[in-house]
Formats: sequence, C-alpha cells, structure tokens
Amino acid sequence: MNLLRWVRVQWDRVAAGTCALAGAIALILGWHGVSKEALTAQQLPYLVSGGIGGLFLLGLGGILWLSADLRDEWRKLDDLDDDQTVIERPAAKPAVHHVDVLPTERAEARTG
Repeated sequence: MNLLRWVRVQWDRVAAGTCALAGAIALILGWHGVSKEALTAQQLPYLVSGGIGGLFLLGLGGILWLSADLRDEWRKLDDLDDDQTVIERPAAKPAVHHVDVLPTERAEARTG
C-alpha cells in the first residue's frame, strides 16, 4: 500500500503519533532547559512551555489514538450489522389474499 494513501486513511493515528512525539520532545527540551537554570524565575518559562505544552500534546495524542480505535470498532459493528441484516432478510414473502368482507357478513347480505 502506498504510504501517502495509508496516511490519508489513518490520519487520526498519524496525528496521534505526531502529537505524542511532539509532546515527548517538548518535555525533554523543557527538562533540559530547567536543568541548566539555577533560579526558579528563570525555570518558569521552560516549565510552562515544555512541561504544560508537552503534557497537553501527550494527552491530545492519547485522545486521538483512542478515537481512532473507537472508529475502527464502530466500523466493525456496522459491518456485522449489515451482515446480520442480509441473513435475516426473508427470501420471498408468501402471497396474502385480502378479504374485504367476512363470510358471515356475505351470508347476511344474501339473506337480508
């Protein structure tokens, strides 16, 4: 299968992996920046951008991955439902003769 086609079909998994990778990189860079600074005031920008941003991206990646899994499960359930509908559909319905008047009403009409 072509890589571009796979990316187009599995866009949510690709986005999840990208967000998770970006979040891990942000956390590592934030930790590296904090470890070089001695003063707490100078560590805060690294903590905010690397720590909070990295955790947000990791969480977003997890949500996107779960969303992709749920979409796959719904697709499987739809396929099973379609298969069951085909199996349960009757081949042919028996012919039904409709009677407008009951036999007792016909007899009364003839004698009446």
